Amino acid sequence: MIKDLTEGNPQKVLWRFTIPMFISVIFQQLYNIADSVIAGKFAGEDALAAVGASYPITMIFMAIAVGSNVGCAVVISQLFGAKEYGKMKTAVYTTLLSSFVLAVVLTVGGLLGTQSLMRMIRTPDNIFSDGALYLRIYVGGLIFLFLYNVATGIFTALGDSKTPLYFLIGSSLGNIALDTWFVAGFHWGVAGVAWATFIAQGIACILALLTLVRRLRQVGTKEAFALFSWSMLKKISLIAVPSILQQSFVSVGNIFIQSLVNSFGSSVIAGYSAAIKLNTFSVTCFTTLGNGVSSFSAQNLGAGKVDRARKGLQAGVKMGLLTAVPFFIAFFIFGQNMIQLFMSGDASAVAMNTGISFLKIVAPFYFVISVKLVIDGMLRGAGAMVSFMAATFADLILRVILSYILASYFEVTGIWMSWPIGWSIATLMSVLFYLRGKWAEKFKMQ
Repeated sequence: MIKDLTEGNPQKVLWRFTIPMFISVIFQQLYNIADSVIAGKFAGEDALAAVGASYPITMIFMAIAVGSNVGCAVVISQLFGAKEYGKMKTAVYTTLLSSFVLAVVLTVGGLLGTQSLMRMIRTPDNIFSDGALYLRIYVGGLIFLFLYNVATGIFTALGDSKTPLYFLIGSSLGNIALDTWFVAGFHWGVAGVAWATFIAQGIACILALLTLVRRLRQVGTKEAFALFSWSMLKKISLIAVPSILQQSFVSVGNIFIQSLVNSFGSSVIAGYSAAIKLNTFSVTCFTTLGNGVSSFSAQNLGAGKVDRARKGLQAGVKMGLLTAVPFFIAFFIFGQNMIQLFMSGDASAVAMNTGISFLKIVAPFYFVISVKLVIDGMLRGAGAMVSFMAATFADLILRVILSYILASYFEVTGIWMSWPIGWSIATLMSVLFYLRGKWAEKFKMQ
């Protein structure tokens, strides 16, 4: 199922490659949304708020895992495109070993700092204990989270977007079943939500790693390869560290915003928790498309096919705009119905109105952010990390600063208004970086 993306019609190849990735995202987000839906429906508004309050902290750990995924995927894609299979295998095993060590360090740090992290974001007293409990169990499964994300990144780098899909389908359905069993059946509340995620992620991780090792053995190599290489780790880190920083800074920015949201009380937190999960669903779809463009461009640039990489980007932008249409319709027109999925019958009007307001403000700008994230995938695939990070940080810094400024004038609505402004300026920057063309210079000289 390993696939060479350097041959065939670029648009058709990209569509076939990314469609399984899109389906994977749907199941992955069902995985995340199920936690909040089941908590809100069966354990109440405070449980929904508790899961939501810890969400931006969990996203920091997810950001580091995703950044590691991106770093290894770019390097492995380029080596695979260049047919350097021995170095490719060294890159794979180096990534797995270093990711394991990093996950252990973060697990220890996260378990020791759970209480402090929850206090840092001003979590209300009535949801503090449940929020801390959810976070503690989540952190306990970080090794599974890290290795699973890295494994899926490696599959994608090798042109295989179907295998991660199969694991996600199984993991997501298992998580939803366990959520329902633990929360609705055993009445374990927030702890049940966390343990369901822990178990489902753990099983998926083990199966993904076993499949990856077996798949790599099928790739023949003439030269010997090392299981770990410091020089390869350095090469991967040149892409991974900026990606981790980018992902982490976005998550840190979201913590500042979550802290501001928390100051408005648990009902507002509950509404925001529902809306941000839906928003994350849409943005993750655009990000996944960007990741597909990243692997496509990395393989083709590694093979010296710059014009083909450009055609892939053009196809990716069209796909991004098409993907934005159903999310805009669902969230802008049917926002109330979407928020009601998370709420029990006794949910407060404040919680409902908070979620609906957020969706109506950000949904029209999905067409903008989809273009940015696809172009970012192209820049990342070319290894143009400075340009990639500059546009991302501009979005982050603007959203955080504007959320505090606008909240002083428009209260909680002002926070939501910072999203469209940050997205629009950052998208303009990404477009300009692409049009300058510096990302392609080193590949034209090959």
